[in-house]
Amino acid sequence: MPTPFVEQKLSRGWQEVLAPHGMGYRIKLLSQLLARKFQERLDPYGLTPFHWVVLCCLWQEDGLATSSIGEKLQQVGGTLTGVLDRMEQRGLVRRERDTRDRRVWRIWLTDAGRELKFVLPPIAEELREEAFQGIPDTQRQLLSETLDLAIANLS
Repeated sequence: MPTPFVEQKLSRGWQEVLAPHGMGYRIKLLSQLLARKFQERLDPYGLTPFHWVVLCCLWQEDGLATSSIGEKLQQVGGTLTGVLDRMEQRGLVRRERDTRDRRVWRIWLTDAGRELKFVLPPIAEELREEAFQGIPDTQRQLLSETLDLAIANLS
């Protein structure tokens, strides 16, 4: 059984990991708040934040293999397949078999998917500015770099 000194020391250390003080909890809360606000802004376009990240991948490199999109987004195939099905039904993307490997499906933007590149990024930028108002660019950059390192550590 721990002594009162050990209990006090442990409880002080634990305060940093217990919700709602824990960093993980606060990152999750921020993620949920951002997702909710972004969803509100995407609703008029019939899109979700997941559609957004798929579109971002394709705006950067059109014609990616489904597996490449999944790797970039660290998503499981079933979830991504359903999203791509809905995006294809909406006329945002089209699927084609790879000419060199018939097992591979490549995802291509349609004109409608490409046009959203001029509509959606300003919406995302506006939300980012709303979320990080009053935070200097240097702190934003440090947060971004820190999150990248933490993600890399756990990947």
